[in-house]
Amino acid sequence: MSASVTKSQVLVLYKSLLKESQKFPNYNFRSYALRRIRDAFKSNKTIGDNKEILKEYEYGKQNLEIIKRQVVIGDMFRTEKLVIENIQ
Repeated sequence: MSASVTKSQVLVLYKSLLKESQKFPNYNFRSYALRRIRDAFKSNKTIGDNKEILKEYEYGKQNLEIIKRQVVIGDMFRTEKLVIENIQ
């Protein structure tokens, strides 16, 4: 594990979280996850301490793995699309 995290690593994690969250079959889970990811990155934008950045980066990687597992579970128990999803 590296002692510091680069901006490009954080950006890759952010994009990975967004991309993986788009795979949620359920509209509500999908929109909630996207909103939480954006809000978390926006609120942590000003962190300057390397230890805190590393801690948040590791937390984000853990959440990426959780999202991946939840997407698989959501695919197993797929439901009908909501009316709002069929408009597109």
